[in-house]
Amino acid sequence: MDIISRFREKVKGKDLSVVLPEGRDERIIRAARRLKDENIAVPIVLGTPEQIEAAIGKAGVNCNDIETINPKESDTLDAYAESYSRQREGISTAVAKRVVAKPLSFGGMMVAEGDADTAVAGVASATASLIQAGVLTVGLAPGIKTPSSYFLMVIPNFLGEKDKAFIYADCAINIDPNPEQLADIALASALSARRILGREPRVALLSFSTRGSASGPSVEKVRQALKIARQREPGLAIDGEFQADSALVPRVAAKKVKDASDVAGQANVIIFPDLNSGNIAYKLTQYMAGAQAIGPFLQGFAKPITDLSRGATVEDVISTVVLTLGQLVESSNLVQSR
Repeated sequence: MDIISRFREKVKGKDLSVVLPEGRDERIIRAARRLKDENIAVPIVLGTPEQIEAAIGKAGVNCNDIETINPKESDTLDAYAESYSRQREGISTAVAKRVVAKPLSFGGMMVAEGDADTAVAGVASATASLIQAGVLTVGLAPGIKTPSSYFLMVIPNFLGEKDKAFIYADCAINIDPNPEQLADIALASALSARRILGREPRVALLSFSTRGSASGPSVEKVRQALKIARQREPGLAIDGEFQADSALVPRVAAKKVKDASDVAGQANVIIFPDLNSGNIAYKLTQYMAGAQAIGPFLQGFAKPITDLSRGATVEDVISTVVLTLGQLVESSNLVQSR
């Protein structure tokens, strides 16, 4: 069973809710209809009546049984605005109300206040806007100061293993993270891996150097990030700096990495030193290896919110909801098992 199918089974029938702030887009309407019909999630669509009606007309589906909310006219708007203003010194309720009335912010407040399990957006909004709304409403996870993203990469055949799954980060947001930010990305990615891969993360911080084989400012940044991450989470299997082959290929790791390592040659979480390398690598993997690239998913937030590509299909929206809610279920299971 592939990852999406496995997570679909986890969330099906659990009545988990997803707020979809972009009700003006027909893809969101079609996705909401399928999420409801297939018993995957309870969709909540945001937008003005005019926007939603126009999108429904383009989608050609019936949405009478799907909850829709116009944020500006919502009964919860005042309560959300008061909650928002209480958490920010100097922000009046009137200003908070204008902020929260925006669909992305309203969706974030629904998640923050427990009125929805997750929010998924991005087909008609910039990633930066979604991140800003998420930081202001949901907030960041304890100890994390840097929101980031990851791709779930599924390689059809990797060293003889079929459908091998990896986490790649950060491939979409942070252009040139400093050591502290890179450590944040690594730790957030490890948590994402636990939830989505169903096994313990082995986190490799990549470079053009393997354990001192070369030097330079970017290499030193990776080394510092490794030191910070180990101090913050000593029990995590994280190592570096590694060239990609040292991180992924056991026979190469055996030659290049002389000291004991729980990660060398067996990494499942790949942390890139900057956005250049991360974005290039995921696209090369996707097209040259025929890999499935699912994402980007946002990470580092206190509660789950997820970005979508502007070019996302209805199937992409559904898969993203499935994986996001599936991680929520998996996270709950992890907590219960500890």
